[in-house]
Amino acid sequence: MTIVKEFLDCFPFTDVPRTIERDEHLLLGAPLPSPMGRPQAYEPLQAVHFASEYADTSFEPPRGVYECEDIRVEWQIMNFRQPFYHRNTGADELSYQVCGERTVLTEFGSENVAPGEFILIPNGVAHDNFGRRDIHLLFYVPDRLEAQVKSVRSAQLMESPFPGWAPQSINELVTGKLGGHGTDLAFFPSNEVLLLDNAKLHTNRLQVLRPGDAVVGTTWAYRSKRVAIGRHFAPMSAGDHYWRHLDADEVQYQLSGERSLVTQRGLLQISPGDFVRIPQGVAFTSIHAAPNAYLRLAATHAIPQVAKGTKHATGLDSGELDRLRAAVTG
Repeated sequence: MTIVKEFLDCFPFTDVPRTIERDEHLLLGAPLPSPMGRPQAYEPLQAVHFASEYADTSFEPPRGVYECEDIRVEWQIMNFRQPFYHRNTGADELSYQVCGERTVLTEFGSENVAPGEFILIPNGVAHDNFGRRDIHLLFYVPDRLEAQVKSVRSAQLMESPFPGWAPQSINELVTGKLGGHGTDLAFFPSNEVLLLDNAKLHTNRLQVLRPGDAVVGTTWAYRSKRVAIGRHFAPMSAGDHYWRHLDADEVQYQLSGERSLVTQRGLLQISPGDFVRIPQGVAFTSIHAAPNAYLRLAATHAIPQVAKGTKHATGLDSGELDRLRAAVTG
């Protein structure tokens, strides 16, 4: 019998979680015979994979990964300039730079974003992107997101936002809700110089955040009333501590390292570029011998997957867990 600890936590994860002890074999096992009849069949977890390193490709619009009325998550690859300014009128737009470099041009200043950095575009601010061998993630959140860590720098009004930039008349697209397909409200030409010079009229500036790369545990970068987004790092994990969210779904996106994600919905081998959703109330842990980093998105509502799964969790037994842990503990 292997005794493990389980942490029961609640959004927004600011209180110390309640701890209980479990027999791991039973925690991950099938239900015992019951007079209530056959138990409900639960779908195994599945991962969605998109590249985490740039490779030459033709033009692609953002790929939707998870979406509902309360949040939208996209993966974007770019080696070009977005052909219009986008002004969303229904949600904040947060992005995380996975690889490459990207210039973000807005009415609140312009800035270059490097891998490992977040930048938040508030609801209603027009923006354009120029990516160079760039992959980034997008999170559209209707609730106002508040930064939880200090910014590393601010966007500025630039005479030339990037080499070769030349002012032009360019289209501006206004969208509603979460800015997805079918939410267009207006599409019209706009004077780019006047648009960017709006930064002279007020002091608001976009802020770039970078959670510490080697800070152990989770650094929550942003929170709203119903959403938290942050970065998790661990040098190793024997997987002897399980977590169960009592009131939140969680989506994880693997940034670096390989790990075994052990859950009550099966075992998944997670690699960089994998997204995985862990439903509310499902216990989970990770086992890995080498350093690991991943993004965490937690929400007090379900986060349905809209992209096709690329791999599914498999069953596991205590012998397999022992082998995985032996690689960590020796």
